[in-house]
Amino acid sequence: MSVFKFFLLCFSLVVPEWAFASEAMEAAGHAAQSLPDLTHHWAGYTALAIFVLAYLLVMTEEITHLRKSKPVVLAAGLIWVIIAYVYNQMGLSHEAEQAVKHNILEFSELFLFLLAAMTYINAMEDREVFGALRGWLVRKGFTYRQLFWITGFLAFFISPVADNLTTALLMGAVILAVGMDQPKFVALGFINVVVAANAGGAFSPFGDITTLMVWQKGVVGFQEFFDLFIPSLVNFTVPALIMHFALPKGQPNPLDEHIHMKRGALPIVFLFFITIATAVLLHSYLNLPPVLGMMMGLAYLQFFGYYLKVTGETQQEVVDQTTEEGEHVINTISKPVTFDIFNKIARAEWDTLLFFFGVIVAVGGLGQLGYLAYVSQVMYTDLGPTNANILVGFLSSIVDNIPVMFAVLTMDPVMSHGEWLLVTLTAGVGGSLLSIGSAAGVALMGQSKGMYTFGSHIKWMPAILLGYFASIGAHMWINASLF
Repeated sequence: MSVFKFFLLCFSLVVPEWAFASEAMEAAGHAAQSLPDLTHHWAGYTALAIFVLAYLLVMTEEITHLRKSKPVVLAAGLIWVIIAYVYNQMGLSHEAEQAVKHNILEFSELFLFLLAAMTYINAMEDREVFGALRGWLVRKGFTYRQLFWITGFLAFFISPVADNLTTALLMGAVILAVGMDQPKFVALGFINVVVAANAGGAFSPFGDITTLMVWQKGVVGFQEFFDLFIPSLVNFTVPALIMHFALPKGQPNPLDEHIHMKRGALPIVFLFFITIATAVLLHSYLNLPPVLGMMMGLAYLQFFGYYLKVTGETQQEVVDQTTEEGEHVINTISKPVTFDIFNKIARAEWDTLLFFFGVIVAVGGLGQLGYLAYVSQVMYTDLGPTNANILVGFLSSIVDNIPVMFAVLTMDPVMSHGEWLLVTLTAGVGGSLLSIGSAAGVALMGQSKGMYTFGSHIKWMPAILLGYFASIGAHMWINASLF
């Protein structure tokens, strides 16, 4: 494989993008057949350089403190300006306009879907759903080994409905609260949570953006994701069993942390599951886009927020007052509390959402230039689907599984159903190989106060790698009929 081909191979899997790319990808593929190939044109080289520069700025966000959305949004605009200019010179005056509109339409579906999901997660955090779970765990007096397995399994089963970042931060707070005096327990517990959260997200369409993308394209049906349950469980339990024997014995001192859920907490959890069910049913039985179900679910939450408002909600506040005689008097007063749904929407991860806009539009431009079609031939023909899909997991540990999966979906190689499930699995769990391979790992490094680092994670990489290959083997054995 030439150096140029290798660069394009790596580039294609690094291309950051996670759109609902079903129709967009197909349209891009058809368009590529009739539009000029600009991969060796000055426009192609310039667009590629712009994208690589923007992505380098994204990768150095922790150093430069430049929000990742800024460079990719600018890069997206510049890439399409170049495409439109060249097309106009060739007499193709409207092709660029039509193509970029399709990319923006697909992003709008992704944007609204994630906005609804983020709003629900923020509402549950506001109602102290996660805080109450954390408080219960830290005051139960579990041993270190019990906490290791409890937090791991909770991460594995929470991440399929919540994102792996929220799950990891919740379980990380528990581990940190009870293990401050045991740095080794914190490091092992954090590694376990990262692996479990990423593995749990791999067998659910809602567990990760990559699985959501695969579901939206229609490559894998909703119920078919559960074929990955056993392989995902293997991915989590194999390294956990190995790390178990390195855990300290004994138990931490129980903490007296009582956090009570606020009024309406459990109904909001119930509404979230009803929202997921609505999205699934509309997509499965009426062929409507899942985003419609999610937006209906957002309406459920809005009506419930109105109910909380009109029925009244108060919180007790202690006020230290001074009388006219100079005496200090402590009074407890009730103050009204308003559940404002738009506050929850405002707390969505806007930098992330704008990042995805830039990435979707930029990658759509690079696909329009012909790069992804070229790399698809190199990768899935020269390496073969199985080797290529295993490689996807390694690349996602270095870059991020979202860009990796989007590139694969955009290339749309001809693969068996088993291979599509394989790439879904490897893209999801491959990020566990390194601490920087997933949002969960990066977030916990910042939360751990130096007890969980890149070095402490890589020390256990052989165990995680064993789990990675064991999960692949389990999938190829259990789901052999799908290949």
